[in-house]
Amino acid sequence: MPPPLIPSLLEFLQQSPTPFHAVRNMQRELRAAGFIHLREGDRWALAAGDRYYVVRNGSSVIAFATSGGSAPDAGLRLIGAHTDSPCLKPKPQPEMVRNGYLQLGVEVYGGALLNPWFDRDLSLAGRVTFVNRNGDIVQALVDFRRPIGMIPSLAIHLDRDVNNNRSIDAQKHLPAIVMLHTGDDKPDLRSQLLRHLQHEQPEADAERVLDYDLSFYDVAPPQLLGMDREFIAGARLDNLVSCYLGLRALIDSGAEQPSVLVCNDHEEVGSMSAAGARGPFLRSVLERWLGAGEKLARVIDRSLLLSVDNAHGVHPNYSDRHDENHGPVLNRGPVIKVNANQSYATSGETAAIFRHLCSRAEVPLQSFVVRTDMACGSTIGPLTAGELGVRTLDVGIPQLAMHSVRELCGVSDAEHLHRALLAFVRQTGLSVNEVGMEEGA
Repeated sequence: MPPPLIPSLLEFLQQSPTPFHAVRNMQRELRAAGFIHLREGDRWALAAGDRYYVVRNGSSVIAFATSGGSAPDAGLRLIGAHTDSPCLKPKPQPEMVRNGYLQLGVEVYGGALLNPWFDRDLSLAGRVTFVNRNGDIVQALVDFRRPIGMIPSLAIHLDRDVNNNRSIDAQKHLPAIVMLHTGDDKPDLRSQLLRHLQHEQPEADAERVLDYDLSFYDVAPPQLLGMDREFIAGARLDNLVSCYLGLRALIDSGAEQPSVLVCNDHEEVGSMSAAGARGPFLRSVLERWLGAGEKLARVIDRSLLLSVDNAHGVHPNYSDRHDENHGPVLNRGPVIKVNANQSYATSGETAAIFRHLCSRAEVPLQSFVVRTDMACGSTIGPLTAGELGVRTLDVGIPQLAMHSVRELCGVSDAEHLHRALLAFVRQTGLSVNEVGMEEGA
């Protein structure tokens, strides 16, 4: 039988097809745990010992526990993750009628592996902005849930060389077939969204859809996989697993130390947005809580950020793509991610603190360094460290098929990371004593 954490993680993944849905589901858990919703446009009156959360754009969330202690003395335990995943997004005017089929043209969001999107049962979900019967502009989340489209592969009989040399033209080959069409009028996605809203959310009184932020997704649910059910297979493991484990650690910790969970949108496209890690969201919340200038600088000096984002596990069919001493294996523990050129923000100091913490919590650890002759990806870690000046460690569970429409990670790794994050949030001190490092020593 899976441990109690895993069924709730699978449910969260299933109910979070977009960042908007992920943040909504996180809000529900935060409210159930007693966190108080703050709105950025309101005046805040924070009380020591209370716990709060703030949402921006409906797709990024910051939750924090003030605790009864002094943040300047104790510092903050920060956990960072991102809510977005590579996917296919319908264009503003996506409708295309070709050879009797209605298709929806898409943009590729982030660095998606495109081949796995073919021949999948696809649905649509996201945020819709509409006018109601009173003339008000209103937003709502939608999820068709059932399969409404597919991107069929070309039969091998019509492309005999496909298994040896296949290239994908995103403009030509990715429009999804959603229905047959033989009439004179071109169907409109907005009208379909309106019908869906009127049927599924009649209380919204939707009258006209203005615009949308939608994503296609594979309807296949996440599953436990393997002879011993030791793997998790599903979509958006990168990085909703980290979001959920960070959320559970913050809630389960009892918030005895000043602690923060920040889950940003738009990491997969560079984080340059109002809701992204390069935007002002985190600093704004911290300044309103702790104060600006010297007050915030004192807190940051005693703080540590864990940038939690999945790591590249070694693929047994492509093991030569890893450094021979740094090939993380699934279910052998979370991975400390290191890059000398600061694509990851880990330092020897932050790695040492985390290793010591995990040793006491009996959590196994692995390390990842990209091959010296290959380019390295990045995370919100260096971006947040550069914005706040906070000490940072990049860590995550290993996975396979990263950025595919369906990914693979380990059950035990999720448990291990949750235990490590829980120990981190409960940690009473984050300082490192300096020996022989004074000037002239």
